[in-house]
Amino acid sequence: MNIFKGKGISGGVAFGKLYFYERTKLALKRCQVDDVDAEIAHYQKAKASAVQKLQALYDKALREAGEKEAEIFQIHQIMLEDPDYEESVVGMIRNEHVNAEYAVGKTADRFAAMLSAMDDDYMRGRAVDVRDISERLISLLLSNSDVAPIESGGPVIVVADDLMPSETVQMDKKKLLGFALSQGSCNSHTAILARTMGIPAVAQLDGQIDKKCSGKEAIIDGNSGTVYLEPDAATVEHMKEVRRQHIERLQILDQLRGKENITKDGQTVQVFANIGHVADLNCVMENDAGGIGLFRSEFLYLESADYPTEEEQFSAYKTVLEAMSGKLVIIRTLDIGADKKVDYFKLPKEENPAMGFRAIRICLKRPEIFKTQLRALFRASAFGKLGIMFPMIVSVEEVRKIKQIIEDVKVELHRERVSFSEDVELGIMIETPAAAIISDDLAKEVDFFSIGTNDLTQYTLAVDRQNQELDGYYDPHHKAILRLIDMVIQNGHRQGIWIGICGELGADSELTETFMRMGIDELSVSPSTILPLRKKIRSLDLR
Repeated sequence: MNIFKGKGISGGVAFGKLYFYERTKLALKRCQVDDVDAEIAHYQKAKASAVQKLQALYDKALREAGEKEAEIFQIHQIMLEDPDYEESVVGMIRNEHVNAEYAVGKTADRFAAMLSAMDDDYMRGRAVDVRDISERLISLLLSNSDVAPIESGGPVIVVADDLMPSETVQMDKKKLLGFALSQGSCNSHTAILARTMGIPAVAQLDGQIDKKCSGKEAIIDGNSGTVYLEPDAATVEHMKEVRRQHIERLQILDQLRGKENITKDGQTVQVFANIGHVADLNCVMENDAGGIGLFRSEFLYLESADYPTEEEQFSAYKTVLEAMSGKLVIIRTLDIGADKKVDYFKLPKEENPAMGFRAIRICLKRPEIFKTQLRALFRASAFGKLGIMFPMIVSVEEVRKIKQIIEDVKVELHRERVSFSEDVELGIMIETPAAAIISDDLAKEVDFFSIGTNDLTQYTLAVDRQNQELDGYYDPHHKAILRLIDMVIQNGHRQGIWIGICGELGADSELTETFMRMGIDELSVSPSTILPLRKKIRSLDLR
């Protein structure tokens, strides 16, 4: 028996033979074209056909996976129509006199590389989507078929480098037991589809399974991210028990929908969702979130070729607030920097971007960008219950500058007779040791704190959380981190404000009891961890 370790991206256990999925290889050659108008027309015809096929995929996904997952293919249609994408393809054809499929391939490479280099997990996951729509276009331009079928006698565990959403949806589900992928991530649309369809999946195996393993018996554990090749009898029996427990756990979690987040001795806590895009709203609803504790607004900037307008931002914020029907939505203002590269910001290259010109520092240095976002936020506040949260705060003076800019925005909106709510809660992220230490002073200026434990750990321990060489040093359970969190909670409560946690520690069940004893008011976590966290809370007795 061989054991391979990867990352679990869709829970569950699958038993079966391995099948190596190989997509049709697209041979791209750069060819000179004389009639550029005809080549552009060829591209436009393929794009129109791609949109039709994506609509058919949407209908199929709607039947098999549900509305939320089907939306992936609506997003792909929008991506195909993206002006920057089209401008790049058409511009290459017209200016370089190259064939359409070559222009699409080069555009896909450039866009995917840009997304893959971003620090944000959600945006990195979109690189696969760019490649998906681009390969669809290239196949149509070359008159190739879309997806290679699974050619096996019975159900199999599919092994691949990665899978695109369209490939996942088009596979015959009767022949599909699970996925074992060399690459992939938890945030990819393929991972989301796999979780919805109940298909166990392990990613980031980095080529540990080679083609010599084709047809061999295996077990994949999507919970632990493990693949067992040619398992022995003891492992088979053990994994059957693991699978039984997983199914039982899912059934229990489903019974928790609509229940309170309350301990056995009556202590309650709010459990909210962290999201990075409007498209995540359905996942928030499905997992019964009490509100949105962190809505990352930077996707509007990362997905745009220029500064998003006030109207574009207003539309996105309004959509989220209306969808949440009166539940609190906390939107974090722009949090980008040299680690989340946006070309049109023209930010200088930095040796240490995590500690450089980023987040609120950009907003206060370039108030015209900040005011546009604040105007959109306050206009949207008329359509729901809004909280605004400001990242990377290190001083009281920063908060006071923010509040002055907000007053200026309100005066403008009043003068223009634009409706907005006067009950918008203002909060700050506590993600620096400086903010934690002066939290007694900061609490006098705002309505709430949200503790960003990822950066707070990084800055407190002087450990780059992206550096894999330092894995043993990045310890979010470190006594120093817990003492800072406790200090922030007590300082905030003394000033009568509420305190939440929106970093990864919020979903860490080993610390749930600790946070409850500290008096935390709110935990904001990824939607998929809401029900397991509710189960943990309801199991506690703090007497």
